[in-house]
Amino acid sequence: MTLEVIGAGFGRTGTMSLKNALEMLGVGPCYHMIEETRHPHHDLIWQDATDRKPVDWDALFTGYRSAVDWPAAAFWPELSAHFPKAKIILTTRDPEAWYQSISRTIFPTLLNEPGSEEEENPAHRHMTHSLIIERVFKQKVNDRDFVLDVYQRNSLAVIRDIEPARLLQYQPGDGWKPLCDFLGVSVPEEPYPHVNNTAEFRKWVALD
Repeated sequence: MTLEVIGAGFGRTGTMSLKNALEMLGVGPCYHMIEETRHPHHDLIWQDATDRKPVDWDALFTGYRSAVDWPAAAFWPELSAHFPKAKIILTTRDPEAWYQSISRTIFPTLLNEPGSEEEENPAHRHMTHSLIIERVFKQKVNDRDFVLDVYQRNSLAVIRDIEPARLLQYQPGDGWKPLCDFLGVSVPEEPYPHVNNTAEFRKWVALD
């Protein structure tokens, strides 16, 4: 098994819904941050990747057919090169809406005092902080303009570097049709999944 779909969009761009959608379409299991937390030994592998050390991508994604969300999305250049037949999905949303979402979810989760689960697995907290706060956002998560610039530059880099036939630019409200057309599969009868909104995220990590 090899990755057939790679998500290049940042967290909070509908990645959990996309994970569910891909699995409904038969392109699963789909690796996502929530999957990463179920494999504690992956923390050290992703830490190596964050530290720019060699990683055995084939071994890491054994059993998975797709990957979206961080941590994988931060390595779309490496993954798209390593899995040259994989299709790339760039999830985006309105930049201001995305900024408001990440500022109320991921950023406070990583900057606040660790919860009980994180205290039990400090390697996960260290990895996610190193990757998202330090590597992606250069420890400037309180600088709105900088954060938005990083977000937009990522999208521009994906569009620039991935050939058009291999790339789908996708927003959460686009529904099944563009995704199914891109993957060459039929549209399901079930509604497109919509999960993990800001309120659900904050409740899940006990921010509210």
